Amino acid sequence: MLRYLRAYGPATSSDLRAWSGLSGLPSVIKRLRPGLAEFRDERGRVLLDVPEGLLPHRETTLSPRFLPAFDNAVLGYDDRSRIIDDEHRGLSVAGARFLLVDGRVAGVWASAGSAEGWIEITIRRLGKLAGDEQDAVEVEAARLAGFLGNGVAGRVRID
Repeated sequence: MLRYLRAYGPATSSDLRAWSGLSGLPSVIKRLRPGLAEFRDERGRVLLDVPEGLLPHRETTLSPRFLPAFDNAVLGYDDRSRIIDDEHRGLSVAGARFLLVDGRVAGVWASAGSAEGWIEITIRRLGKLAGDEQDAVEVEAARLAGFLGNGVAGRVRID
């Protein structure tokens, strides 16, 4: 439970149960709760976290991130609405690789190699991106293409 919270906290007890699939969590939570930080979300639900967990200020903009298929950042919660819209939830179990913009799923991505050794990253947006968001996505996608291409500059295409 503590490892989960260090990686994905704050989270509800339902999130912990969905992630772990374990029964008996209420007794573990009860035992650990005095040493945990507690918060409330917009809906009034209790969120638990490790005391040393870092929370960004609400105004903090998060950099774009490209996630692999079946990443726990999307799958590790009972209520995934804080990271992905309900209309796109099915993509997570279909093995989609997600693009996060400001901490929320904003697209899916794929990579393909060329005979010359460079990689093309193709992004399919699931909604609109503001101009500065799209610029940041293109920069991060180019970095990913270079990483996947062993340092060879790649290409980025946004559909």
